[in-house]
Amino acid sequence: MTEPASPYTAGKPMPKESAAALMARIPGWGADLDPKDRPSFPREHPGIETGAHWDFPERQQEKWPRERSIEHAILPPVFGTSTPPKGASGAIRKYAYKKYSEARAAHWLLLIAADRVDAWEHHLRSLATLHPDNPLTETGVLSEFTRHGFRSRAGKRRADVSHQWIDPVLVAGPWVLAGLGAVAAVRALTVRALRRPAPRRK
Repeated sequence: MTEPASPYTAGKPMPKESAAALMARIPGWGADLDPKDRPSFPREHPGIETGAHWDFPERQQEKWPRERSIEHAILPPVFGTSTPPKGASGAIRKYAYKKYSEARAAHWLLLIAADRVDAWEHHLRSLATLHPDNPLTETGVLSEFTRHGFRSRAGKRRADVSHQWIDPVLVAGPWVLAGLGAVAAVRALTVRALRRPAPRRK
C-alpha cells in the first residue's frame, strides 16, 4: 500500500508549487528565501540524505476511528490512546475535528466546551463512588483565605487580576446551579408526594 505524501516520509517532500507561484499567490511569502537568513538551509535542500533507516515509519494500529484535523490526510505514525473520547464530551470533540478546520475559532471553542462537559461528566460520575468530588478542597478556594490570596494580588500588577472577577463565576457557578437544581427536584418530589391522595380504607 502506497502511503500518501506527508511530513512523515524519510526524504524531504517536494513542494507542490514553485517559489515563484507561491510568492505571486501569497503576499509576503518567501521573505526568508535567502539562505543566509536561515541557518537550517543545508538541511532543507531537496534530496538531502536524512539518515532515516525507513522510507515511512511503522504505523501504530488504529483501534477506533481517531479524531484528526481535516487539514491532515492521515494520522501521525504515533498517537495517544490513554483517553479515548467518550460520552457527550467525546461527541463534541469528534464534531469539532470533523466539521471545522484548526483555523476556525469554532474548532477551538468546541474543544473548550468539550473540556467543560468532560469535567462535569467526571463530577457526576464521582457521585456514584465512595469519594465524590469536593469543590471546596479541590478547587483551592480555601487557599484564598489561608494563603494571603488578596495580599498576593493587591498592587502586584499580576496578569490574572484583570479576569479574577469571573473566576468565581466559572468555578462556583456550575456547582451553585447544580445545587439549586437538586433542591428544586427534591422540592418538586416532596410537593407531589404531599398532594397525592391517601389510600382509602375499606
